[in-house]
Amino acid sequence: MSQKVVPTHIDTSKASIARVYDAFLNGKDNYEVDREVLRRVQTVAPEAQQLAFDNRGFLIRVTRFIAMETGITQYLDLGSGLPTAENTHQVAQRIQPESRVVYVDDDPVVLAHGRALLEENDQTFLTSADIFNPQEVLNDPIVQQELDFTEPIALFQLGTIHHYDGNDYREIMQAYIDALPSGSYVGVSHFLDPQTEEHSMLARRMEDMFVHSPMGTGLFRTEEEIRSMLPGLELVDPGFSLCANWWPDGPRIKPLTEVSYCIAGAVGRKP
Repeated sequence: MSQKVVPTHIDTSKASIARVYDAFLNGKDNYEVDREVLRRVQTVAPEAQQLAFDNRGFLIRVTRFIAMETGITQYLDLGSGLPTAENTHQVAQRIQPESRVVYVDDDPVVLAHGRALLEENDQTFLTSADIFNPQEVLNDPIVQQELDFTEPIALFQLGTIHHYDGNDYREIMQAYIDALPSGSYVGVSHFLDPQTEEHSMLARRMEDMFVHSPMGTGLFRTEEEIRSMLPGLELVDPGFSLCANWWPDGPRIKPLTEVSYCIAGAVGRKP
């Protein structure tokens, strides 16, 4: 596996998006400041961890769909986060062993753990770049070297762009989509304001806790706003959906938690 030299200093006084997500998943690679974010969100949404579990399940099912149904064997996973069970490359390579996965992140902890995890996997790569700067990512030497942009690619922006508070999120996604060849697929998942009397207040309370926590990010956008991140794409059935409802692994035997109504996603194909 190849990677850039990155800073090794880790500031444990500030919460990290990747480590907070790890805390939400009951992982071990987080610090007290990261767990504080979880505790704050749990004051308004005791089942807040379900946001992370729903997102992780969505990633696994989307990767499985891409590997089994589309024939694509190239993945660009933006904001890969800390390694956990069933990462993109593990799901994809189990089905299509020749699959190549490039992870992109700029968190020092992610980069350190990723290097160790991927040391012996010559089909999986990790590089350091700002995922909200498409040109930086697309021009990255590892991205350019390991992915063939003349063949379809699966690009994932899963559980990431809700941590971007600029108004040009549509333009960011447009730049990525423009760079992909025809037949590529794009997956997006995002915190959702369902705009319903029952769940909108919950979404806004969680957003307030995220934004005013040591992490400082976590926006709950509307369906219209999230759909706008997939311009010109043909959405795969069932289209825009709660993450928990996107091709679940089996029949539902218990009702969704309240927070499950506050994270959604979609997968689109570039014609």
